[in-house]
Amino acid sequence: MSLLILGLVLFLGIHIFTTLRVPRAAVIGRLGEGPYKGLYSLVAALGLVLIVWGFSRYRSAGYIQIWNPPFSLLHPIALVLLWIALVALTATYAPPSRIKSILRHPMLVAVKVWALSHLLVNGDLGSMLLFGSLLVWAIYDRIAVKRRGDQGAPVVSSFGRNDVIVVVIGTVAYAAILWLHDSIIGVAAV
Repeated sequence: MSLLILGLVLFLGIHIFTTLRVPRAAVIGRLGEGPYKGLYSLVAALGLVLIVWGFSRYRSAGYIQIWNPPFSLLHPIALVLLWIALVALTATYAPPSRIKSILRHPMLVAVKVWALSHLLVNGDLGSMLLFGSLLVWAIYDRIAVKRRGDQGAPVVSSFGRNDVIVVVIGTVAYAAILWLHDSIIGVAAV
């Protein structure tokens, strides 16, 4: 579990550091923009590797069950939330759309909804630590973005072709995740 925690500290710590604009500007001033981005990427990647490795080791050692979610009640809700998360994630990288405009910061919405969907159906300590930390970070980051005055995605007043593309690609990604979840993660999603 210590690798998972270290990974979360590194990954989320470097992401939180970017919201601290004065210290961030000071580091960029000392290192330069390119080296700062390189260091940021290195720390984030190391954190991500440690999260995956740490969670894998935690799972292989045996889950520490904290509570037993009412699976038949929460699983359908989690599946709908996962679809919403994948549509939001798709909107992040798509051209301007009404969906992206409504979500303002679709990547943060995707992380929050994805983490919540997993918290609903996983009652073990490692999952609660992993998904809970990511949910708390995404909420914190959304507040930080709002305080900075970042309005997010440009306003698009009506639904159009790009929205259809976002929903279609998000839905295809959702189907692929459901199909491959057991192969990749080792736990069936359905």
